[in-house]
Amino acid sequence: MSKSAPGARVAPALPALPSALRAIEAERAGLDALLDALQNGLGVPFQQAVSLIAAAAGRVIVSGMGKSGHVGRKIAATFSSTGTPAYFVHPAEASHGDLGAIQADDVILALSWSGETSELSDLVAYARRFRVGLIAITANRDSALGREADVCLTLPKAREACPNGLAPTTSTTMQLALGDALAVALLEGRAFSSHDFRVFHPGGKLGAQLKQVRSVMHTGERLPLVSRGMRMSDALVRMSEKGFGCVVVVEDDGAIAGIVTDGDLRRHMQPDLMALTVDVVMTPHPTTVEPSLLVAEALEIVETRKIGALIVAENGRPVGLVHVLDLLRIGAV
Repeated sequence: MSKSAPGARVAPALPALPSALRAIEAERAGLDALLDALQNGLGVPFQQAVSLIAAAAGRVIVSGMGKSGHVGRKIAATFSSTGTPAYFVHPAEASHGDLGAIQADDVILALSWSGETSELSDLVAYARRFRVGLIAITANRDSALGREADVCLTLPKAREACPNGLAPTTSTTMQLALGDALAVALLEGRAFSSHDFRVFHPGGKLGAQLKQVRSVMHTGERLPLVSRGMRMSDALVRMSEKGFGCVVVVEDDGAIAGIVTDGDLRRHMQPDLMALTVDVVMTPHPTTVEPSLLVAEALEIVETRKIGALIVAENGRPVGLVHVLDLLRIGAV
């Protein structure tokens, strides 16, 4: 009778949801333990680690083996995207030439749950020989890695979500959370803004959301402007010509007086609508935004207030218009 190979796929004998709930509960317990540790002892070396990285003139060299290595790659990517230059070096490759990528003004962040990962030994020795700052993330302060580190971030013991207690699950979640905490502390420490963030994220949906409204707004002759006192029959012609489903009503001096939208037309639907003036139909004091507003923030305003267009204004005068379709067109939604 043949036997299945280890790890062969078989139909689950139990419902999947209870397993999922147990796994998430175990990982949540690990994060709770990490939060408690940061409030009771781990906070001091955490601050030391942030200070060491912030003072370094070079990069953060992140390294780890196995699952810790996968987490390390993500931490390095998060650092780099939030203004802390970082680079992942595989510990095995480090022993075969990649140590040359590490300079004296760098800081090494090494991840190992046990702290006894043999592949990290050459990296640790290199750091000590050339006095490169070394930060350890490990669960064992008295391990080879923990003893050699300038700063040891000791993770609290926690039960793995794996029922056998073997597969790195809770432990890697804790490593990842601590790496994110370092990145956030560093970006907040240097006042890294959303505008800075856009420099490193120009593509995709995130890049679209980090653009400023001025880059997508309609200006000049495209603006659907009408003057106070204009009859609705003429205003509707202007609304149809511009194609935004609204007209912006302005004072004689160009200041914004109000806006007439499709919704305003429905609310004032009556036989003499065309004979009314825009002053009667318009919504006064409409929502306006500045040209420097991020598209992501403009999108939130549009969705929260359930409006189709935003007037872009400077000194109370319209300088542009952004329609929800513009946000869809650039992929911000």
